[in-house]
Amino acid sequence: MTSPAIPRARRRALTGTLAAFALSSVMITTIAPPASAATWPTPNGSQGTSSTISVSGTKDYGMKKFYGTGDLAGDGQEEGQDPIFKLAAGATLKNVIIGAPGADGIHCEGNCTLQNVWWEDVGEDAATFRGGSTYNVIGGGAKKAADKVFQHNGPGTVNISNFAVSEFKTLYRSCGDCSTQYTRKVNLSNIEVTGTGSTARLVGINVNRNDVATLRGITILNDSGRKVIPCQKYNNNTAVGTGPDSTNCLYSSSDITYR
Repeated sequence: MTSPAIPRARRRALTGTLAAFALSSVMITTIAPPASAATWPTPNGSQGTSSTISVSGTKDYGMKKFYGTGDLAGDGQEEGQDPIFKLAAGATLKNVIIGAPGADGIHCEGNCTLQNVWWEDVGEDAATFRGGSTYNVIGGGAKKAADKVFQHNGPGTVNISNFAVSEFKTLYRSCGDCSTQYTRKVNLSNIEVTGTGSTARLVGINVNRNDVATLRGITILNDSGRKVIPCQKYNNNTAVGTGPDSTNCLYSSSDITYR
């Protein structure tokens, strides 16, 4: 019996999900549904906070929205802002919306998982990854990032899957000027990107530090001018080229779909 045809969008989601499993054996087995730039969640209540919320273990907020007040009321690009959430090593933060002001989003002090986390208006950064070895971003989305969405300061690997991003400059950046530098890796799988007509980068990596970025299942919307750069190469903070290769930027034209 002939199986019914699978809709194109669903084929893309399934392909991206399978790629996410192949990229890293540490990825969580329960993957959130594929994100879409057009399906942002409705908050289940909201709460302002003037001090950083510490998270250890697993915390599920059931789609509650948090935003900064008082000392956390910043929404610009000033360095050194405190985060809305600080995750201890091994922590998982689930089902939460970060509104505006967003301060410095989330800090992961070690290994962490961000599952179905949404940033309505990224402040300094959406999340900063510090002292761990594996950081997983599964589902969710971010928009209105005047600079970076994810900042990778520590060692190890960042895995980002089933994520939607729009109105941004850089989705992922390996730190170019941290006092201690590392070789870092990032895996992107099943990412939906909405272009804005201006130059934006999916990843920025330091080739002089032997960073590696792997891109699979990338869909870029509203970018007829091809302004979104999939992989920007740097020597620390000096841009030195773009495009796929066999060493640092691991993807091919078939991994990028324009719509």
